[in-house]
Amino acid sequence: MLESLKKQDTVVYDLVQKEITRQKDGLCMIPSENHASVAVLEAMGTPLSNKYAEGYPSKRYYTGNEFIDQIENLAIERAKKLFNADHANVQPNAGSTANQAIYFAMLDVGDKAMGMDLSHGGHLTHGSPVNFSGKLYNMVHYGVEKDTEKIDYDKLAELADKEKPKMIISGATAYPREIDFDRFTKIAHDIGAVHMADVSHIVGLILGGVHKDSKTADITMTTTHKTLRGPRSAIILCKEEFAKPIDKAVFPGLQGGPMEHIIAAKAVAFQEAMEPDFKPYQTQIKKNAAALAKVLMDNKIRVVSGGTDNHLILMDATSMGITGKIGSTALEEAGIYCNRNTIPFEQRSPFDPSGIRMGTPSITTRGMKEDEIGQIGEWITSVLKDPENSGLKEEIKEKVKKLCNEFPLYKEFE
Repeated sequence: MLESLKKQDTVVYDLVQKEITRQKDGLCMIPSENHASVAVLEAMGTPLSNKYAEGYPSKRYYTGNEFIDQIENLAIERAKKLFNADHANVQPNAGSTANQAIYFAMLDVGDKAMGMDLSHGGHLTHGSPVNFSGKLYNMVHYGVEKDTEKIDYDKLAELADKEKPKMIISGATAYPREIDFDRFTKIAHDIGAVHMADVSHIVGLILGGVHKDSKTADITMTTTHKTLRGPRSAIILCKEEFAKPIDKAVFPGLQGGPMEHIIAAKAVAFQEAMEPDFKPYQTQIKKNAAALAKVLMDNKIRVVSGGTDNHLILMDATSMGITGKIGSTALEEAGIYCNRNTIPFEQRSPFDPSGIRMGTPSITTRGMKEDEIGQIGEWITSVLKDPENSGLKEEIKEKVKKLCNEFPLYKEFE
């Protein structure tokens, strides 16, 4: 593979090969990342990228879309079947723009909405003041309780009743506990609000039956990578009554020509998610995350909320006498990739926060299970306890590479 690229541009080819090697020889433990199948990667690299297809199937502004329409319709039908949804829009290019489209469809500028506070586990697009969502809308935030570091749904309901937002956003990017979407729906509908569920991180777990479903939400947005293991993109699912405003907000509201090569890759990923091995894979992701949390806690590392119900762990690096930046950088030097992250009631800067966020989707894709997780957890602990020890980091990096070679990625690129 990549022979034409090698002949045409050796500089880009060499950099791509170095990145492939990094992925193959290291442990990706960033919970928002995963390793897509070669079939998904191949779909993204097709001449479908050459085609403009502004509009929707059978309603295009360009000719020559006969087969493009068939591909997009296939992606739509597979999404509706997979998620048991009334309507699916497969054109959004990313989760952030998909959320933006939902806001444009459901809210006027200045309207009040409610989302999870960024520092408590929410996403930038859930109302952060530095993001469009916080600049254009009157965002009210809910968070977790200081003693449990979990959502208190009774208090959330009280806040919603007091503030009367037009839309309530559920979902998170750094919340390690199960989200009760049915409760969110009831809270929203009790005050006449729309419930929008952002399930980007946990979508695979939901489909695998190991996390509560979001099917009662009025509108659901999900990215298509992360636990879904497809291309880096997004889709919007909704009840039929919201279909027209959602479609209009995506096009012509926010986007022009959709990326049909990515939509083809989404169709492949949806088909993969309907295969028999997908649910056991999601079950193993959750088992691996729980096993990792236990190893860390057994080694006296404070894990936010005392554990995890999903695919990610949020640890407090200050319990080891270091910051999240120091810890994540040291782990990177040992071939273990995660990200620094704020924790609830953060006392430090977002650029150098207290927390480290890590997850198990990618290493589960490689086939690793609890035995491997136990070893990985010990390596993580060793590095965090002695982050300046260059010799230790080199030693663990070699052990990581050896483990990764036992669970290989992308033999097609060798």
